[in-house]
Amino acid sequence: MAATNVQKFILFTLGSWYLETQRRFASTPVNVVISKVTFIDLVKRAHFATKQARALYKNLEDLEKRKLISYENKSLALTSKGQKLFEKLYTELRPYVNVIHALKQKDPFSYTRKVQTVLSQKVLA
Repeated sequence: MAATNVQKFILFTLGSWYLETQRRFASTPVNVVISKVTFIDLVKRAHFATKQARALYKNLEDLEKRKLISYENKSLALTSKGQKLFEKLYTELRPYVNVIHALKQKDPFSYTRKVQTVLSQKVLA
């Protein structure tokens, strides 16, 4: 059975977190790990999901049952199966994320020579 959209989202969030932390510590002989509690806190504080902590915990357990993540020595990790799914999601979503980043980093009007503006009529209630 395929992973649900919520499970894919959680897997993508965990994989992205590890990708970013590995990038930051690439020049050092240090690996960063995260526990379930800390990951759930991260998801809640960053407003990545509106679910309650218990629902997030349940989704993590479901991912563990599907052998997409492992939880050993109080650290979450992607399994090889989970890594493959993360890489698939990452390659599917990357073009969309690139568009958002490009438009945020540079003025959207700088990509065009002419932009047309029109007056909008706002309806007053």
